[in-house]
Amino acid sequence: MTEQLIMLGLILVKLLLVFGVILSMAAYLVLAERKILARMQLRYGPNRAGPGGMMQPMADLIKLLTKEDFVPAQADKWLFLLAPGLSALTALLTFAVIPFGPPLQIFGQTVPLVICDLNIGLLYFLGLSSLAVYGMALGGWASNSKYSLLGAIRGLSQLISYELAMGLSVVPVVMMARSFSLTEIVLAQQQIPFALLNPPAFLIFLISIVAESKRIPFDLPESENELVGGFHTEYSGMRFGLFFVGEYINMVILGSMLTVLFLGGWSGPWLPGVVWFIIKVLAICFFFIWVRGSMPRLRYDQLMNFGWKVLLPLALLNVLITGAVLLWIG
Repeated sequence: MTEQLIMLGLILVKLLLVFGVILSMAAYLVLAERKILARMQLRYGPNRAGPGGMMQPMADLIKLLTKEDFVPAQADKWLFLLAPGLSALTALLTFAVIPFGPPLQIFGQTVPLVICDLNIGLLYFLGLSSLAVYGMALGGWASNSKYSLLGAIRGLSQLISYELAMGLSVVPVVMMARSFSLTEIVLAQQQIPFALLNPPAFLIFLISIVAESKRIPFDLPESENELVGGFHTEYSGMRFGLFFVGEYINMVILGSMLTVLFLGGWSGPWLPGVVWFIIKVLAICFFFIWVRGSMPRLRYDQLMNFGWKVLLPLALLNVLITGAVLLWIG
């Protein structure tokens, strides 16, 4: 009974720790993005709220909480209110299966640094990544606005275009690791990360998660210069903020998945495993920001053609080649 209480307490501590760290990273990624883009565009970033602008996330939170929160008269009220929370919730739930460090010995117990070490963790991630689009789709449809509806339709079309390629890009990872468990996949990369063993799968997955995050050059569901604000045009206040909390949490989650699947997870010399994991995730988040400041938005037809005519055939071909090579080497 005592051991069960200890394990329950450790799970609760891990939940609170992960929840706090992810929300803090999401808040300060907003600040980091504004600072980095400002340097790239030769202008000042936030520098008024706190020393060096460090309190800007708090100022943004206060602004969102104090803005009027309204519901359009002709909107589907309950779906309109539910959609922003759904986007943030699905992003948070994904982190439950991501291992962020090697197991620790605490009170004589081996404690894995993962909230729930599922043996089908990869399938759990793919399932939740498909559900995340429902927040955007419901928000766009329930708003009863043509701009919001067009943004939601674009988001659903975009999901179909890259989700197949993303799913196929992780098949070689499963074949090489011989497991769907994310912990086993990390352990299979102790010598060489899969990004070096299978660069095509790594590149396809990298492009797919940029599309998954719905950021430039794949931000077609928003498209400010075409759709006002896309699927969240009618949102204000903290509900508007929840969509962006979900976006930045998603950046952390997708960076974590890329780290686990292709960059060796917590593996690395000299530094503790958790530190290596955080460094790799932050490097991927920097890549997201760098791409946003460097590339223009794709046209709608360009995205469709790229997803169906380039990424999908390459992912299928890579699965066949990887399978043939693994059979050949025994």
